[in-house]
Amino acid sequence: MSTAQDTFREFLEVLTDALDEHDASAEDLAGRLYLSRFHLDRLVSSVAGEPPARLRRRLLLERAAYRLATTDLAIIDVAVEAGYASHEAFTRAFERGFGRPPSRWRIRPDRFTVDAPSGAHFHPPGSIRLPAPTKVSSMDLLIRMVEHHVWLTEQMIDRAARLPDAALDEAIDYGLDDDPEVMTIRRLLSRLVGQMDMWNSALAHQEYDFGIETHESIASLRSRCAEQSGVYLDHVRRTVSEGRLEDTFIDSTCTPAAVFTYGGMIAHVLTFAAHRRTMVVRALDAHGITDLGWGDPMRWVAEPA
Repeated sequence: MSTAQDTFREFLEVLTDALDEHDASAEDLAGRLYLSRFHLDRLVSSVAGEPPARLRRRLLLERAAYRLATTDLAIIDVAVEAGYASHEAFTRAFERGFGRPPSRWRIRPDRFTVDAPSGAHFHPPGSIRLPAPTKVSSMDLLIRMVEHHVWLTEQMIDRAARLPDAALDEAIDYGLDDDPEVMTIRRLLSRLVGQMDMWNSALAHQEYDFGIETHESIASLRSRCAEQSGVYLDHVRRTVSEGRLEDTFIDSTCTPAAVFTYGGMIAHVLTFAAHRRTMVVRALDAHGITDLGWGDPMRWVAEPA
């Protein structure tokens, strides 16, 4: 990364903290980076394709669009927050950036960003984000989803260890009427771990003993998850990296033997595990363990690994 790019990223960090400091001059912001205004303008413009002052006004305008779409603030209040002294000045700037005056845009908002060469934009609720330095492929996302599944299963086992046996074995309305088994936190966790264990066994052409899932202890769950999740993740990562999701394997433990693709197997695990995980985190929540929320991977997979 060049010096100019480094300075640009540092400037965005300073700007994030100073967006509402409308009295802070360009010289003030440059001083926080120990640069003259001339050098800051030159370096930022070379990377961003626009000088710092224009970049700042654009980011404030993007934030104003976000405020218009997500709050009931009066347009003049949004304008003042964005650093405009009058409704008219804000309306002119907003229409240039978004193609419609704020009153009309608010009725049917369609985007929060104004085109910019650098790709740096206001990122709700209160930060500035540059484009990712690398593109995330669908295969990267698949791996992150499996990693989240493993992580959440481990976390749920840890939380379940806080509960007495009566809570672990309390019947849960599983929502599948054709399932003859009574589902409990213990049983669902055993199946989540057992699912990975079962497929590891199938890939190794070994029998899987479903009996281990009968009233399994927390200690056994923790130990088995630590062992089997690592093996399963290794299968997934290797299959993805080698581009073999469409390759087939024979599950000789079935009667009769069945043929599956690796991609189909991973999709099967994630699909059925999603419902079971949700049942567990909701049951934990009912017993006062609330920190896992709904177990939603949405934010988790978006964070750096």
